[in-house]
Amino acid sequence: MISRETIDRVFETARVEEVIGEFVALKKSGSSFKGLSPFVDEKTPSFMVSPVKGIWKDFSTGKGGNAISFLMEHEHFSYPEAIRYLADKYNIVIEETEQTDEQKEAADERESMYLVSKYAQDYFHNTMLKTQKGKAIGLSYFKERGFSDDMIETFKLGYCLDDWTAFTDEALQKGYDLQYLESTGLTIVKEGGKQFDRFKGRVMFPIHSMGGRVLGFGGRILTNDKKAAKYLNSPESKIYHKSSVLYGLYQSKKTISKDDNCYLVEGYTDVISLYQKGITNVVASSGTALTPDQIRLVKRLTPNMTVLFDGDAAGLRASVRGIDLILEQGMNVKVVTFPDGEDPDSFAKKKNTEELKDHLENNQQDFISFKVSLLLTEAQNDPIKKAGLIRDIVLSISKIPDSIKQEVYIQECARMMDISETVLFNELAQMLDKKARDADKKSVSKGEANMRIAASKKQAVKTAPQTAPSDMPDEEAYQAMMLAQEGITIPQEATAIKSGSKANSLDLYEREIIKILLLYGNHTVTFIDWVEEHDKKGKVVMVKEEYENTVAHELYLQLQDDEIEFSNPLFQKIYKELSHQLNQEEKLLLERLTSHEDQQIALEVTNILMDDEHHVLSDWESKEIEVTRKTDVLQKLVQDAILNMRRVLIEQKVKELMGEVTVEEKRVEALQEVMSYTQLKTLLFEKLHRVL
Repeated sequence: MISRETIDRVFETARVEEVIGEFVALKKSGSSFKGLSPFVDEKTPSFMVSPVKGIWKDFSTGKGGNAISFLMEHEHFSYPEAIRYLADKYNIVIEETEQTDEQKEAADERESMYLVSKYAQDYFHNTMLKTQKGKAIGLSYFKERGFSDDMIETFKLGYCLDDWTAFTDEALQKGYDLQYLESTGLTIVKEGGKQFDRFKGRVMFPIHSMGGRVLGFGGRILTNDKKAAKYLNSPESKIYHKSSVLYGLYQSKKTISKDDNCYLVEGYTDVISLYQKGITNVVASSGTALTPDQIRLVKRLTPNMTVLFDGDAAGLRASVRGIDLILEQGMNVKVVTFPDGEDPDSFAKKKNTEELKDHLENNQQDFISFKVSLLLTEAQNDPIKKAGLIRDIVLSISKIPDSIKQEVYIQECARMMDISETVLFNELAQMLDKKARDADKKSVSKGEANMRIAASKKQAVKTAPQTAPSDMPDEEAYQAMMLAQEGITIPQEATAIKSGSKANSLDLYEREIIKILLLYGNHTVTFIDWVEEHDKKGKVVMVKEEYENTVAHELYLQLQDDEIEFSNPLFQKIYKELSHQLNQEEKLLLERLTSHEDQQIALEVTNILMDDEHHVLSDWESKEIEVTRKTDVLQKLVQDAILNMRRVLIEQKVKELMGEVTVEEKRVEALQEVMSYTQLKTLLFEKLHRVL
């Protein structure tokens, strides 16, 4: 693993405006930069970068973060890949954390395999472009297929000489270890030490990870040797797992994310031909059956997938199984077919870009229409076969995790197949019931449990009576009368409290406190407090006292005094991080939060820090609209935030106590507590300069 020291050095060195400036055209705007969103098409800038805070925010999509998170969002790097990218950019030596000998050996082995694979890609590419045999055989093949120089470069296509050991000999001469040449499958080593090139005499298609590292290769033979496989792939290894890789994903990931759709084809040449015609959001399963891991790779970029099937019926039926897998992952799936005998590669070559795009847009079918058109011809007038087709479609629908989508598709199926919705819903219910029985019946997810509790609470909500019960004891009647003057009524029987609105308001005030801490925590402010004193006549008077404190220390002390804990789990985590910094460092270091390993914390902190950048986008000054600076009213901001939080908590406590009023033995005590809290709330409103 990359050491914490290296990660900290990367964050300290990387300038967010420099990193993002390589991908987005930024213009200076005050102390910040602004530009067009790189994630959606727009004409008015909504993308902000704050060098002072070291963060960015795209107001059109809600995305935001630091330099690392931008690379993860825009380039779809993993966290370690983004760190390594920036370390390379700023010439920072990467240090690894202390590892066992086995861990070091495994890490070194994987890295050596990556280096060998990268060397092989460059070797095959240069062999094709710079040697006589490479040009005459490999390059001429790709040119005959209609691939441009740009596509050959984009996909790093190459050629392995038709020589038993040409590549292996060259690699060994360059100092690469035979162990890694063998473990990547580039070289085959026989017993007795004899070795030869796996891809001898083949044109080469390098297969990349999402971050661009070379994982393996696909090689196509150019002769008509019936004993040899037409396509040969690298064997499974520690860096190459066929079921977890999609060809073309590295080249297509940006467009997939931007267009919010991914075209899925079968082979390497399908990808390249479509890409060359401007369909740059396309990937291939590389001849293997589609797997859940491959689908999840696409789902990181978009929830929408369009499957492009070859025109032959046998291929269509074999590929239909992949549709259920896509549905099962919660993705939206469309299907496009080509005329009989055509595949995406051949069809793309015969059409210009506009014609190709028109075909893809105008021939999309949802999976139900596709299955019906495919299988209904087989069923014809046979009612048994038709029933089987309907069950097959309902089975596909049962794979969808979204119940609303299930219902929509059931209605569509009923319409197309001319069958009752009730029958289909019953069939779906049986399938789902069987699925539930097959799963562990005892495991109920926390989310489901919470939903059930929430549903039961809604059912339990009742309207409280507007007058106090007539059979109350005298003390209770008195308390009830006093409470009535405060606008509080006592329920005759236990009432479930609907807490949604108050929980939401508490969330707002908790977020406001976090926001004040993040934006102004290190500011020193003169605070005012009102204390009770007795004048010469012994009368209690309120005297104003002034004192200085940092905003962070003041809020920390106020929350500690009241023993207040945040109800929102995310705000609680952020507050604990801030409290820890305050106790350890005596000040807040926000860069530790924007670069936090917990992405929830990093994103929420970024969103809060960038809230105030909206006025930069709006350019209020040019419109002669004065914006109040919050630093001028910090004392009021802090005190209002604390008082409002106390007020909401008191209101919640009062509602809890009102539930105890209906319990005979707790009634008097509960009413007295309600009175005390109500009086306290009145004082808070006075401090907030509000009227009850």
